[in-house]
Amino acid sequence: MERHFTLEYWMDDEWYVGQLKEVPGVFSQGATLDELETNIRDAYHLMVETEPSLEHSGIQRKEITVHVA
Repeated sequence: MERHFTLEYWMDDEWYVGQLKEVPGVFSQGATLDELETNIRDAYHLMVETEPSLEHSGIQRKEITVHVA
């Protein structure tokens, strides 16, 4: 199963910083947009692993696809 999330991102000095709009508390950064996308996926997986209540809300531990408008 794939879930799609919205990555909201901005530049902070030379870093791309972003958050998943639909999952409050999942933030990350990267030197490039690709690195940010990888890091935000990792942050999502870490949150699901440490917050078991997220599994009960329908969020699964799977690789995600992030579409950036």
